[in-house]
Amino acid sequence: MTRAFAAASSQSPLAPANIARREVGPNDVEFDILYCGVCHSDIHTVRNEWSAWPTVYPCVPGHEIVGRVTKVGSKVTAFKPGDLAAVGCMVDSCGTCPSCKESLEQYCDNGGTVFTYNGPDSHNAAPVTYGGYSDKIVVNEKFVLHVSPKLDLAATAPLLCAGITLYSPLKHWGAGPGKKVGIVGLGGLGHMGVKLSHALGAQTVLFTTSPSKVADGKRLGAGDVVVSTNAEEMQKHLRSFDLIINTVAASHDLDPFLSLLKRDGTMVLVGAPAHPHPSPTLFNLILARRSIAGSGIGGIAETQEMLDFCAERNIVSDIELIPIQGINEAYERILKGDVKYRFVIDMQSIRKSV
Repeated sequence: MTRAFAAASSQSPLAPANIARREVGPNDVEFDILYCGVCHSDIHTVRNEWSAWPTVYPCVPGHEIVGRVTKVGSKVTAFKPGDLAAVGCMVDSCGTCPSCKESLEQYCDNGGTVFTYNGPDSHNAAPVTYGGYSDKIVVNEKFVLHVSPKLDLAATAPLLCAGITLYSPLKHWGAGPGKKVGIVGLGGLGHMGVKLSHALGAQTVLFTTSPSKVADGKRLGAGDVVVSTNAEEMQKHLRSFDLIINTVAASHDLDPFLSLLKRDGTMVLVGAPAHPHPSPTLFNLILARRSIAGSGIGGIAETQEMLDFCAERNIVSDIELIPIQGINEAYERILKGDVKYRFVIDMQSIRKSV
């Protein structure tokens, strides 16, 4: 049995639990989890707030996982015991559809993407997959990533979700020199968007509702920070953006941001609110051939590319390290916006709880 923290129901706090992990198969990698980031998706799932993805309990969240390999299967070639390793938001896919063959496993055409927690467990160790709020994990080699020892390992953990969730649309929509990119929201996702957009060479503008975050936005790499509730500041940027990535995980009016896009500009939604956004004004789209798009995480190849990019440029998340015993308090603080900018659990602390 494996030590973990789990929620027994949507109303239950996370508490110590024992879970089953499968035995290491020929293609599997087992590793001790050193650090696990805390994502807003963890809260949505624990509290069963996504009707399209009902939660099966007990629920063990966590999909920003960094650790050290303890055992590998007989057919594993890319990892050996002692290596640093990581797992992000998915642990399996069909492997045969066009998307999987193009290294876009996150968009598996057969609906076969298996998420790191609350996904169907095809290996029969449990009814659903269990995530990184635990002391070890076993994952197929194809879904395990290499981590550079040059990086702060705790601060690397959020790259496995927050980092790749921003890197993927920035790359797909061509963020770089000569492009103007807006990042809406300065939280766990948004602060990585600012860092990565700046590192890719784009003119980067942060949008926030909090005047207190202006200085921090510039410290992180934004050339300008706009308080989005200030109509005069917003007016200065009309029809000037090639790309806006909206990270806000709460329902809000999209029209003020759509008005800032150039002709043929795109706003990409990566925040996943529990309730839908109000419908945008159609003419805001029609009269400038603007687009609204969505983007998830990246595939395994792109996630490794992102980790290598961050290692080359020493890019990690701004974090607050906590023991697992503080996870319920951390959830409440996330909901209040009281973290700069990602909680990461020191999983050594779990041995004191179970």
